Amino acid sequence: MYQEGKVRIPSGCAVTGMISRTGQRFSGEAMIRSIATMHDRSNGLGGGFAGYGIYPHYAECYAFHIFYDDPKAKRKCEEFLNRHFEMADLSKIPTRKHPNIVNEPMIWRYFLVPLKVKLDASQLDEKEFVVRCVTKINVEIQGAYVFSCGKNMGVFKAVGFPEDVGEFYRLEDYKGYCWTSHGRYPTNTPGWWGGAHPFAILDYSVVHNGEISSYDANRRYIEMFGYKCTLQTDTEVIAYIFDYLNRCCGLSMEEVAKVIAAPFWSTIAQKSDVDREEAAFLRKRFGSLLITGPFSIMVGFENGLMALNDRLKLRSMVVGEKGDMVCIASEECALREIYSDFDRIYHPKGGEAVIIRVDHREGGE
Repeated sequence: MYQEGKVRIPSGCAVTGMISRTGQRFSGEAMIRSIATMHDRSNGLGGGFAGYGIYPHYAECYAFHIFYDDPKAKRKCEEFLNRHFEMADLSKIPTRKHPNIVNEPMIWRYFLVPLKVKLDASQLDEKEFVVRCVTKINVEIQGAYVFSCGKNMGVFKAVGFPEDVGEFYRLEDYKGYCWTSHGRYPTNTPGWWGGAHPFAILDYSVVHNGEISSYDANRRYIEMFGYKCTLQTDTEVIAYIFDYLNRCCGLSMEEVAKVIAAPFWSTIAQKSDVDREEAAFLRKRFGSLLITGPFSIMVGFENGLMALNDRLKLRSMVVGEKGDMVCIASEECALREIYSDFDRIYHPKGGEAVIIRVDHREGGE
């Protein structure tokens, strides 16, 4: 017989997110409190946050957050950056000493704009140029890892419980219109700084609870398009799938959701003619990017946030709405830590995408 507090039954990882539909910026402190309520879903081997709108003074620059193992890696990486980008600013990412965060690497950030001569010579668009530069650093410069490279956003992650990671990075000093966070409970991959969530490429950031049984098929397919999965965890591939489908292929976020959590063929057969044709096309065209296995994910993107369960809803997810704010978490207790009362609370169905987009014209900063 199960006795509460006597037997630990892990549900595997915690995710929580918060976004203002009108673009109001708020500090990361609420996210730290929210994720802390799900402490027992983590085991101290990884925690992290992503904030959007946190760098308004450098909004047109790509904000590179980079881990370095040693000064040699930093020197080689900065030489590469100076050859390919104009550097508007650089600094250590501010942190505070924390007894539960140890063995930290060198953590730096750079605000960058691609050099026009390099961009023109590459014959690539700007975002593809940035993606290829990030891939080259992460694959070829030993001891350097770019873990965030979007505009006006940033990822903050480490080995530790998420509430300790938030305090370590002083997230109460940042304000953003959207935040996500993650507490990690790795079951078959190592716990290390680069393997903590969120995983990010450009403006896409992913936090994930679950396990991707289709990882090898997903990875083999996505690596045909230049991506490299090097971080020893299945979640990394989700970020690349979103970048490929949304940015490269031009699919809407709603269509991306229909690819990665595609309906069963029996469900597709019951749809109207138009919906059935669309669903069948996406399932056939991008069948190798169907994600199978239990998952709940949150994906931050420019001016938006998506939450999505696997089509069988094998992981928990709850959504709360209050005024212009939308909060999403693995458990309702994490929402109640942010607001004691909500206008509406609901549980999305399996495969049902919750997509919130920001309209900054409605009063955001």
